[in-house]
Amino acid sequence: MSTLTTKLPTDTWVVATWEEFIAMADDPAYNKAKCYYRNGQMRIETMSVGPDHARDNGSIFLGVSLFCIAKAIPLNGLDNCSYRKTGVRECQPDVSYYIGERAQLAPKGTSIASLDVTPPPDLVIEVADSTLADDIGEKRLLYEELKVAEYWVVDVQKSQIIAFAIIADNGSRRIVKSEVLPGLTIDVLEQALRRSRTEDQAQVGAWLLAQFQQQ
Repeated sequence: MSTLTTKLPTDTWVVATWEEFIAMADDPAYNKAKCYYRNGQMRIETMSVGPDHARDNGSIFLGVSLFCIAKAIPLNGLDNCSYRKTGVRECQPDVSYYIGERAQLAPKGTSIASLDVTPPPDLVIEVADSTLADDIGEKRLLYEELKVAEYWVVDVQKSQIIAFAIIADNGSRRIVKSEVLPGLTIDVLEQALRRSRTEDQAQVGAWLLAQFQQQ
């Protein structure tokens, strides 16, 4: 193993072999980092998470969960779950979901979810404070290749959600309504994000549930 492995920079995409990536990702020094790999490049994110990022992460998880409760849609959501396709790619979205009849396909256990045996989630979400350009760029390509159905990026600075539907030929297109959660508009979740700046989560949750029950 190359001694350069432990000297590779973090918080940016760098050329690396799969073996170098695994050495970094499995290093105890990076056990709180988020790890990504695609196309012979890796990104190890070690940046700290601020309150607005953490709050938006919670608000999005709450919003999707309440929508599925209100509409009786089976759902299994995972927070910061790592997915690995051996030798090819790895990702760790802030939130990921298995929805509807695929809810029971969500991985279980204490190790990294293996995409060699587990299908990809239906929806993945990245919450972006200082990583927006990468989340709508390189990571979007990663999730297109992963063949998730939808990919959302939460822009913490603007309380905005940039949502994409992934299409069959590894492309994506912007959407304003979810296709994996029919009836859920992106706008109502953005309103919830803005409300979360001045209201507590119970208030935001009550408002969201009222919106969903009116539909």
